[in-house]
Amino acid sequence: MTRSEELRERLTTVRERVARAARAADRAPDDVVLVVVTKFFPASDVRLLADLGVRDVGENRHQEAEAKAGDCADLGLRWHFVGGLQSNKAAAVAAYADAVHSVDRVKLVRGLDRGAQERGRPLDCLVQVSLDPPGSGEGRQGAGADEVAAVADAVAAAEGLRLRGLMAVAPLGEDPARAFDRLAATAAALRSDHPAATWLSAGMSGDLEQAVTAGATHVRVGSAVLGPRPANQ
Repeated sequence: MTRSEELRERLTTVRERVARAARAADRAPDDVVLVVVTKFFPASDVRLLADLGVRDVGENRHQEAEAKAGDCADLGLRWHFVGGLQSNKAAAVAAYADAVHSVDRVKLVRGLDRGAQERGRPLDCLVQVSLDPPGSGEGRQGAGADEVAAVADAVAAAEGLRLRGLMAVAPLGEDPARAFDRLAATAAALRSDHPAATWLSAGMSGDLEQAVTAGATHVRVGSAVLGPRPANQ
């Protein structure tokens, strides 16, 4: 089996999973955007995915994302930065990303805004929410429940940014359905102040069904499409 055939088979399976979950939740499958996360995989895989109809690509690490976005600039893809973001790299990420899912503190807003304005087009931003119980010590990134509003307000006030909604990762060791229900409640509260913030980025290879059930508009899938990560990273 060629690499293209392997990716086609895996991609078809994931698309079918998303569609089944959407229909079970009385949603249209097209309402859910599949973001294929290509962390540690080469730009050649991105090109194969583009040939298979993928238009939304996610990356976790700035240096790798920047290089791939440059290598694949001719493909017309939409690049989603979904990893932890350092404030001193925020402007650089805004130079190539179309959406940043991991805005978890106000300190990031200034750099993202500067980079977006220098690029000359708005940057879609999602506030990353921590779903870990208070005091759990798990170390997951994300704004706490009492911080979400302040981060969202800062993004919404920035000239070069567009507040799109929320992103989260289900905590380890917890039923993802329960975690995503909490995220959906936080999203509903956010929309009361920011009605246009309708994106909900949640769900990965192992829990995308539960995320779609909870209302996810974007699922971030890596290994289920690309397979095990390469040994040399």
